[in-house]
Formats: sequence, structure tokens, C-alpha cells
Amino acid sequence: MTGGVRVDPGPARTEPVPGLAEFTRRYRTEAGEWDRDGRLPTEVLDAVRRYGWLGAAVPAAHGGTELDAPTFGRLCAGIGAVCSSVRSLVTVQSMVADVIARRGDASHRDTWLPRLADGTVLAALAATEETSGSDLAGVCTRIDHTPAGLRITGRKLWVTFGELAHVFLVLGVSDAGPTAVLVPRDTPGLTVHPVRGQLGLRAAMLADVALDGVVVPAGNQLAGAGTGLTHVVAAALDHGRFSVAWGCVGMAEACLELTARHAVSRRTRAGVLADRQLVRRLVTDMVAAVTSARLVCEDVARWRQTRPRPDRTMLAKYVAAGAAARVTRDAVQVLGARGCAPGHPAERFFRDAKIMQIIEGSDEICQDHVCDAEFRRWARAATAGRGAG
Repeated sequence: MTGGVRVDPGPARTEPVPGLAEFTRRYRTEAGEWDRDGRLPTEVLDAVRRYGWLGAAVPAAHGGTELDAPTFGRLCAGIGAVCSSVRSLVTVQSMVADVIARRGDASHRDTWLPRLADGTVLAALAATEETSGSDLAGVCTRIDHTPAGLRITGRKLWVTFGELAHVFLVLGVSDAGPTAVLVPRDTPGLTVHPVRGQLGLRAAMLADVALDGVVVPAGNQLAGAGTGLTHVVAAALDHGRFSVAWGCVGMAEACLELTARHAVSRRTRAGVLADRQLVRRLVTDMVAAVTSARLVCEDVARWRQTRPRPDRTMLAKYVAAGAAARVTRDAVQVLGARGCAPGHPAERFFRDAKIMQIIEGSDEICQDHVCDAEFRRWARAATAGRGAG
């Protein structure tokens, strides 16, 4: 019983990775309480650590589970079908771990990856600012080289799991351009301000992070100065979009299941709800949206096994977030008052789905990137055709 609404969670899903079926059985009816309380219980954090999910992007040589792209996608879908905030925890941990593994030096990898893998260290990406959300090239946080190290001054907003994170991957600007730096939470001058009551992802423990003359060793910089956006944060965001896309698939599938089961069991004076033509149309559209989103995500997962393509990841995120938004909206419509009640999964997923169309690249940003990639493809084809002639 959550928020006065009893929710039949339905059958457990197939387990694509260790721990997922157990997690679903144990927690699928409790996520509404986490959303209401605005935080994840310690028990849940411990479970995520125990399953090894925090090390999903960490190479085995550094203690991680090193999941391949299809398996990681299925993991995010399975968690997303239970709680988008837990999926966000796995997402942001994997984003930071992935760029440290790929862009960090041996010292970075040896220092951070084992602790990220076992969850003794939680990571967060601190990029967004008051005047630079989608346009991260416009960040104002200063990173200055001093004899004592890198001095960082600025304020970051809406940092996912910033309330809990032990280390922040901070994007700022130095004289050389955008620069990415690892900043431990206990560094003097860094303060965390929890954010409460946002529309969705209410258990993701968001925070604003102030950096008031924070000084860290020069060795905490990832990749070269000036490459913090193109080589570090861009790679992290690509990984995050892949995770978010799969999480949206899980969210949409969960709402389709809730809707269909409600429709076949709900009786009115006019008969079973599933016999109503308008309901049948909605459910048909939901099936089409869910199926399309999963197929696009599976295609991107195959690409990531050999040659990652950020434009395809953008497309998957755009398609899957749109599917989640439509399916959760229609789920609430069919479920009626039940779907609007506090604590019902459809109500929570409806709010979370809107956030998915904004974070890790808004719908509009995705449209620009996908369209630009398509135009470039045809421009190259036209050029090649003229050359052949």
C-alpha cells in the first residue's frame, strides 16, 4: 500500500543481468515511497552496490562488471521499469566511470575506478549552470592554474545525486577553453545544497553545488585543458543518453503493462474497458511506441559494440523519451483517477517522463544533432556523386 493506492505490480521481468529479478520483486511496490520521501533508502543503495551495478562501466581489471552495451541497456530498462531515480544513480555513476576509464590517465584509473566499481565512492556530473544548460559551451565556472593547483569558482545546478556524491566531475572554463576536473566532496570551499520538490526524479537527490575558490591538484584534470567538453563531458553525455533511452523503454513498458491489465479487468455498465474502441486505439499506439523505442535502442546497442555513433545515440534518446512521454500520458488517461493518485506508478512515471525529454540533451537538441547528421550524410553523397561524374 503506497499513498493510499494498492498497485498490483504484475509478473517479474526476465533477468538480463544478475540481481535484476530480485531487485524487481523486492522493490517494485516501494518506489512510490522513495519518490514521496525525496530520497533513496540506504537499503536500496546497498542493494545496488551488492549487485555490482555501480561498476557496470568499470573495466574488470579495476574491479568492475564491465557490461557490454546490450546488457547495460537491458539493465537500465529493467531498473527504469521500477524506479527512474535508481536508474539515474546507475547512469551518472557509469557516465563518470566511463570517461575516467577512457579519458583518464593511469593515476586516475587506479585511484577512482576500484572505488566507483564497489560503490564506496559515488560520482556526479556537475555541468549545468544558471545560464548554460543545453549550451554547455557557455559555462562560466572558472578554472585557473595557480602554484597551489587548479582553483575553481562557480555554481552548478541540478546535479543528479549531488546530495550523496563523494566526487564531482566539474566542467568549467580555463584560459585554454572548456576543462573537466575531478573535485572530491570534502575539498574546502565546496558546499552542497539539496534540491527538493522538482517535477520528476524526486528520489534522485538532486543538489546545487557551490565552488568558492576550491583548489585541487593539477593532476585532477581529465584530458587536456580545452578538451573538457569535446573529449570528456561529450563522452559522458553520450553514455548518459544511451542509459536514459533504455530507462525510458523500461518506463514505457511498465506503463503499457499496467494499462493493458487494467483495461482487461476494469468493468463498467457498458462492459469491459478493453472493448472500447478508443481505449483499443490508445493501447495500440502504446504498443507501437514501446516496440519502436526498444528496436531503436537495440540498434544503437549493436553499434556501440563496434563503433559508437553519437548521432544514433541521440536518435535513440529522442525516440525513447518521446515514447515514454506518450505512453505514460495515455496510461494515466486510461487508468483515470487511479493513474492520477499519489503513489501510483503511472502518475510517477508520467512526471519522470517529462524530465527525460529535457535531461542529457533536450528534444530540441536531439533534433538538431539528428537532422545535422542526416544532412551531412546526403551532402557527402551528393559530393561523391559529382566526383564520380
